[in-house]
Amino acid sequence: MKILNCKSKKFNQQFNALLLNRKNKVNSSSVSVSKIIKDVKRNGDKAVLKFEKKFNKNKTIKPSPKQISKLIKSLDLKIKKAIDLAYSRIYKFHSLQKFKNISYTDKFKNKIDYKYTPIESVAIYVPGSSASYPSSVLMNAIPALVAGVKRIIMINPSYKGKQNPAVLYAARKCKIKEIYSIGGPSAIAAAAYGTKKIKKVNKIVGPGNQYVAAAKKEVFGDVGIEGMTAGPSEITIVGDKYSNPEWLASDLIGQAEHDILAQCILITKDIKLIKEVKIEITNQLKEIPRLSIAKKSLINNGILIYANSDKKIVDIINKIAPEHLELNVKNYKSFIPKIKNSGSICLGKYAVMAMTDYNVGSNHILPTNTSAKYSSGISVNEFYKRISYINLSKKGIESLGPSVITLANYEGLAGHAQSVKKRIRRK
Repeated sequence: MKILNCKSKKFNQQFNALLLNRKNKVNSSSVSVSKIIKDVKRNGDKAVLKFEKKFNKNKTIKPSPKQISKLIKSLDLKIKKAIDLAYSRIYKFHSLQKFKNISYTDKFKNKIDYKYTPIESVAIYVPGSSASYPSSVLMNAIPALVAGVKRIIMINPSYKGKQNPAVLYAARKCKIKEIYSIGGPSAIAAAAYGTKKIKKVNKIVGPGNQYVAAAKKEVFGDVGIEGMTAGPSEITIVGDKYSNPEWLASDLIGQAEHDILAQCILITKDIKLIKEVKIEITNQLKEIPRLSIAKKSLINNGILIYANSDKKIVDIINKIAPEHLELNVKNYKSFIPKIKNSGSICLGKYAVMAMTDYNVGSNHILPTNTSAKYSSGISVNEFYKRISYINLSKKGIESLGPSVITLANYEGLAGHAQSVKKRIRRK
């Protein structure tokens, strides 16, 4: 992992180069993605199946109800109970996010209503193939359920024709009836434009690798996506002399094992901690099955930063705008009001990112690639549309109309002015 010293004259140049290099890699796949999307638009299921065979060794698009039930039946009871617990906690927290409709009547008896309406159909993308995430099913689907979305479909790549039983159990728990064993850009295109087997949806949400993130950006406009980039994962950890280097190393590795483009950063005022964490990472990496992925991620995108002040730490965090932030420091409360850009913030030594990925109750589908500067993680709000309803009284248009006519004429929109003028009673 790279070690940077913020006291160095070249710090900003080196740091910016590392962040930009990773960002460019995340965004580098759009050309190949465009070709796949065009192929699916043109050839439908045939193209989808072609890409499934090529990338996932999968020969089917949709598993049968019998196959799904058989796989769910094979799932360990302990895993089912863990999913049940996560479901209940996530559902409870997201139920608190419901919005109330607004109704306003002014002194002229003009009435304006602002109503929240659930999106009619949504596709949730759940990463799969060599690794599957039942937790991502819950994080995607539960907010949609709470919002009242009627049709939720799941797109989840299988591996050699089989989907993960825990993913299927989580989907059943969320009452998802349409399940497609497809993934990657072709799956995004199928959900966005529809095929004979897959009816198109109004919005696509969910995390994925750089190809999935690029595909979602490509189809945006024809279909809705989250107001953020949900791409390869990120974590930034702030540590101090009281931090446990063994814990911090495991937190960094836990994020690195997701993807070779995952980004793991440690910031501290304690140079000794940097050395200790680096040794711990080397030792702990040997213990995880996804060693190859984690190692590449840490070597290519991992950064250990020495910062000489709390202000510098805050400035670095707000610049990174990390998906996950862990404030593993004694004085974490002093940082809270100053941090403006992050998807989620874990406070204190026991608030570990890995817990938030599963059953704490908050959502783990969060903005990545600096999009935390302008967006938030998945919530119930993601699955609502807001519609304004306007009912003007006769007195209302007569009282407010002349001012509208003045502004419309000033803007050169005479047609607007006339449409109001014709409704005003002649005196």
